[in-house]
Amino acid sequence: MLGLVILSAAIAAPAGAQSKLQEVLGRGKLIVGTGSTNPPWHFKDEKGELVGYDIDIAKVIAKGLFNDETKIEFVTQASDARIPNITTGKVDITCQFMTVTAARAQQVAFTIPYYREGVGLLLLKGGKYADYEALKAAGGKVTISVLQNVYAETMVHKALPEAKVDQYDSVDLIYQALNSGRADAAATDASSLRWFIKQNPGRYQDSGYGWEPQTYSCAVRQGDPDWINFVNIALREALTGVEFDTYKASFEKWFGETPPAPKIGFPSELR
Repeated sequence: MLGLVILSAAIAAPAGAQSKLQEVLGRGKLIVGTGSTNPPWHFKDEKGELVGYDIDIAKVIAKGLFNDETKIEFVTQASDARIPNITTGKVDITCQFMTVTAARAQQVAFTIPYYREGVGLLLLKGGKYADYEALKAAGGKVTISVLQNVYAETMVHKALPEAKVDQYDSVDLIYQALNSGRADAAATDASSLRWFIKQNPGRYQDSGYGWEPQTYSCAVRQGDPDWINFVNIALREALTGVEFDTYKASFEKWFGETPPAPKIGFPSELR
């Protein structure tokens, strides 16, 4: 629930210790760890500037701090640096499509979620199979292209138990297999699927089924309740409150769909 502050390791800071919130305000800019090669999350545009959904989420936090989303410094980092750069203080926060797990929550404190990822099935519009139900009904006649991974076949078979699974060593190749007819659908991250559909209007469609859910949150250093509380408020008010229009525009831009508007009246996240 969005209203719940996630305090996975909210150990009180030592008496007299300065909160990260005061440190960032005093510095005058927010330092954010993120990636640079994974659209629609974080990548460089034609001007060489970092853009994407993770980047917009970070800007929401910067705006909450300084009423100025440009007061931010991005530190590009590999995925395996996301936790070390938090724990060593190299960055104030990591916003880099980071999956929440109990094991990771022993090392960092996670914010409220800002996206729920999963696996989806990309179809050609007007193709042989109209949706997930048609794929499932076809059983073993269906071929699914997927990025090569030790778990890829098991993952696909959770949704389509009888399907043939063809694995490829790049995302481009799984799309090429679909385009050429070698595959009837491509299994990929739901966010990538939505981004790809938006980039190719009228050519592809979502099967309408998703599975393998995982939560994406930003991460901060443990032991600083003031800092995580501030970040959670900034994110909550983007998802459900005064900054919703900014959040909505970002979600539409990167995923091609409109998030549900917050209902006026009783805060539904408290139910």
